[in-house]
Parts: sequence; structure tokens; C-alpha cells
Amino acid sequence: MSISNYSLRSFLNFSKNSSQKNCFTKVNNQRSSSYSTVLLKDSNCRTFIRDNLSKSSLLLSQSSSKRNNNLAPLQSRGIKTLDFAGTKEVVYERSDWPASKLQEFFKNDTLSIIGYGSQGYGQGLNARDNGLNVIVGVREGGASWKAAQEDGWVPGKNLFPITEALERGTIIMNLLSDAAQSQTWSTIKPYLKKGKTLYFSHGFSVVYKEDTGVVPPSDIDVILCAPKGSGRTVRSLFKEGRGINGSIAVWQDITGKAKEKAVALGVAVGTGYLYETTFQKEVYSDLYGERGVLMGGIQGMFLAQYKVLRENGHSPSEAFNETVEEATQSLFPLIGANGMDYMYAACSTTARRGALDWAPKFEAANRPVFEELYKSVKNGDETRRSLEFNGRKTYSEDLAKELAEIDSQEIWRAGKTVRSLRPDSKTKL
Repeated sequence: MSISNYSLRSFLNFSKNSSQKNCFTKVNNQRSSSYSTVLLKDSNCRTFIRDNLSKSSLLLSQSSSKRNNNLAPLQSRGIKTLDFAGTKEVVYERSDWPASKLQEFFKNDTLSIIGYGSQGYGQGLNARDNGLNVIVGVREGGASWKAAQEDGWVPGKNLFPITEALERGTIIMNLLSDAAQSQTWSTIKPYLKKGKTLYFSHGFSVVYKEDTGVVPPSDIDVILCAPKGSGRTVRSLFKEGRGINGSIAVWQDITGKAKEKAVALGVAVGTGYLYETTFQKEVYSDLYGERGVLMGGIQGMFLAQYKVLRENGHSPSEAFNETVEEATQSLFPLIGANGMDYMYAACSTTARRGALDWAPKFEAANRPVFEELYKSVKNGDETRRSLEFNGRKTYSEDLAKELAEIDSQEIWRAGKTVRSLRPDSKTKL
């Protein structure tokens, strides 16, 4: 029995509704280990399963935690301990930090956001909306200064040149790009006086200090909160009341309150829950993930599959639909909602069988590439490459050229056409 089928049966067993019991009977009588036959044949049952499977997954996770003791009971202060695969992890939830508590905790602090790029935008606005005293420091008159003004930051009130923001702030939130953090460190460091806190959203600069030159003073707290998404996503999920997941870490704890500050700031900038890590593990996993499945790997897989389809006579639209469109619009959301098994269970028997057979082959083929990638992250090669490229005076022009080359590839030109055909598209052919 697949876990999705088990989850469904578990949920239905909790119900006394006769129509739901009838659906359970139909599922229970299937010879297949999947409920896909029911989905295809009975529209009422299909609707019921679709609407309630997430509930069944919750019930399953609750019953599993009782049987396997994987998830400890909710502890005080909104903290949970996850015990999974022999590893215990502490997770902090935002429920323990309502806005009123955040405001009290930071009543004597000024959060100084240095840089107004992706994370500066999202984290700054969220902390401001949570009622904290937030200021932004960027180059006066530059593009970021103008963008901050458009978002309601007022010069002389909560928008300042970088050095003035550094002087005013008690918590210095360095949200500049990694390359810019290295380049501006000589400007920032003199303002990091005893009693202040230095905050990062990436472990890059301090972990690779031999390359960046970023060595924090030894008499201040140094903490990290890394929301797991772009600043735009951090902002949009906060506005929806959802919050994004994130991680926290402590590099130096001089006051004995560094971790508590990290958790509170994590909630203030828009996270829904936070797990503990270290600066080193955060930067290793982040660089590895971005270059791998999250961005670089998926781009390479998309392109390879598309090219093979085109070389075998498939049209651009067909190749794009079978490579990108179905993945992003249909399958990936299912994985995000309830996991890989849920996605498989929602697919046809033919698709499921083939995918299950080929997955181990892709794992075996890709494993050496991922091992090479992790080694490149760990030994600092990726860091040096990033600093070299992103520190160029021609960085913006060079990046624009690379992105234009991607945009001009046939796969993404086909994608523009396919996206324009979506019923909700605002782009017309």
C-alpha cells in the first residue's frame, strides 16, 4: 500500500459521513496499491480525495509521530525538537513571537538595514510592518536609494547614507551582496562597537574570511538568519500571513542572548519557522543547492531534455510542454504540497512506472556531479569564482550578456509563446 493510499484510508476511517465511507469502500476494494482507478472513474470520490488528502497527510503525520516518536510534543516557547534518522533538530516557531513581544524585545534597538537589494527590501519592509525601529543605509542618490524611497523610506527619517545608518544602528543587518560585503568591510568594521550586533543572512563572508577579509570584532554578537527564498518571496509570503522557512546560526555569543536575538529577528523579518544550523553548514548547503537542483542543475536538465526532443523531430511547443510547462505548472506544485509519493499517486500508471524505473538511473548518473560540486563549494573554489566575477567593474554588463544568451535560447523563446497561451496570461501573441 502506498503511503498516499494509507493516508487516505486513515482519514476516511476518522469520518462517519456516509458518502465519505462509500469513497473509502471504493478505495479499499481496489486491487491496485494506488487510488488512481477511483480518481478516474468516480468524479465525486475524486473531488473528495482532492479536497481532503492534505488532511489525511496531517493525520498520518500525527499518528506516525505517536508510533515512531519522531516529533516530540510541542514544548514551551514555541519550540519543537525533531528526531529523524538519528538526527535531532530544534525548530523555532513564530507563534512565540507576536508583534507586541517583538516590539518589547527590540524597544531599545535600531535595526540598520545595509543594502536594499532583494533581501534588504523584503526583510526591511517586514520588520518595519512588525512595528520595529528600522532604518535603511544605501548610497545616497543611487538606484537603491530611489527604490527605497518608492517603498516609503524617507530620507533623514529612516533612510540614510551607509555611514550614518551604521552610526545610528544597534543591530547592523549586512544585507549587501557577498562581493559588496567584502569590498565595503573596511567602511563597516569601525562602526561595530561593543554592544552592537552584526547580522547576516548568509554565512559566506565570515566562513570564507581568508578570501573576503571579513573578520568581525571579537566583542560583539554575530548572528545569522537566512530566509529560504528571494526577498520578493519573503515579502509576499509575509503579506499573505504565511511566512517563509529559514535558518538561524550564531558565530559569536558575547551577551548570552545571541540565539534569542537571531530567532526574534528571524520572525521579525518574515519567517514562519526557523531551524538551527551553523554559519558553515548554511553557506555550504546554500551554495551547493543553488548550483545544483534549485537552479543550475534544473536548468541543465531542462535544456538537455529539450534538445533531445527537438533532435528527434518534436516541435518547440511540444518539447517545452513536456519539459518545463508540465513540470512547473502541474507536477512540482504537487510535490510541494504533499511530497513525491503524492505526485506519483496523482499520475497515470504508465507515467508512474516509467518514472520509478528511471529515477535510480538519474541518481546514479548525477551523483558524481553533485559530489564534485560539493567539493568545489567546500574547498572555496566556488567562493573565489563568485568574488572574482561579481567584483568586476563590468559585472552588470557581463551578467546581462549571460542572461540575454539564456533568454535567446530556443527553449525559453518557446516558453514565452507557451506561457502566452495560458488562460490567465496577460501576454498576447
